[in-house]
Amino acid sequence: MEEQIVSVENASFSYGTNTVLDNVSLKINKGDFVGIIGHNGSAKSTLLKLMVGLLKPDKGTIKLFGTSVEKFKDYKKIGYISQNVRDFNQMFPATVEEVVSINLYHKRNLFTRFRNKDNEKIEKILEIVEMDKFKTSKIGNLSGGQKQRVFIARSLVNNPKILFMDEPLVGIDLESQNKFYDLLSKLNNEYNITLVMISHDVGVISKKVDKIFCLTDGKVYVHDKNNDVYINRLKDIYGEDVNMLFHKH
Repeated sequence: MEEQIVSVENASFSYGTNTVLDNVSLKINKGDFVGIIGHNGSAKSTLLKLMVGLLKPDKGTIKLFGTSVEKFKDYKKIGYISQNVRDFNQMFPATVEEVVSINLYHKRNLFTRFRNKDNEKIEKILEIVEMDKFKTSKIGNLSGGQKQRVFIARSLVNNPKILFMDEPLVGIDLESQNKFYDLLSKLNNEYNITLVMISHDVGVISKKVDKIFCLTDGKVYVHDKNNDVYINRLKDIYGEDVNMLFHKH
């Protein structure tokens, strides 16, 4: 039986009188690579924030690792990269290894010196994301794609079981995007980290993930590549080349 990491059952959420998610249900199992797609304003980021517990549903239940998000405390199991990282202060004088080490401070006093095993762990993680050669570089001097690798490395320090990403590839060039997807594939396949990623690039992400959550009109339509029928275009909805998923919306 597959291990269930996220469960959303009959959840709804509104901003004031505007209902943006209406009675939605979905599941994310261990090892999934989930893409979340939808038009601007379709509540993609809202759904992600509900799943990590940053927002509370008006009704329905959301569970992480079998525990209600309201009671969930084991947040080292979760990595979350929000859109706000794109606004990271370019003048912040921290190095790559200093940024990555931030997530280790919750385990000890802020002024406690790192042990050798901490430094070794940071080194290993930077190797995984192929940023070890930049460990002494200032974070503000990196490209967009390099910064995202650093933020992923920062999340990996806690050995997360699932990584949530909110449009991490906005403003990143094509070559860096391809390298980023290669990294995600490695994390998913070699390290068995479950991935959930919002993307505006329907054409690309539909070919990379194994499950799609498609948001429209307050509903979430779930498509599994192992079960759904695909064709090559979704122009009627997005006007782009994609692997089309048949559904009733």
